[in-house]
Amino acid sequence: MFETILAAAEVGGITGSLQVAAAALGVPIGIGLIGYKACESVGRNPEASGKIIVQSILCMALVEAVLFIAIFLS
Repeated sequence: MFETILAAAEVGGITGSLQVAAAALGVPIGIGLIGYKACESVGRNPEASGKIIVQSILCMALVEAVLFIAIFLS
């Protein structure tokens, strides 16, 4: 089945890799979940908002790095 899809993609001049597509779909989901939980935790404990923002930005950067690794390794 995948051979047929890849052959059809090569005919049109489009070549792609499944790991990059999976990473490109997974990264926004991961960043959305991190943002959702950060907002939820700030709502529960507003005094810790500075620490929560720093941790969520670091986690978002690490999640974003997964996409770049998938692109460069393909």
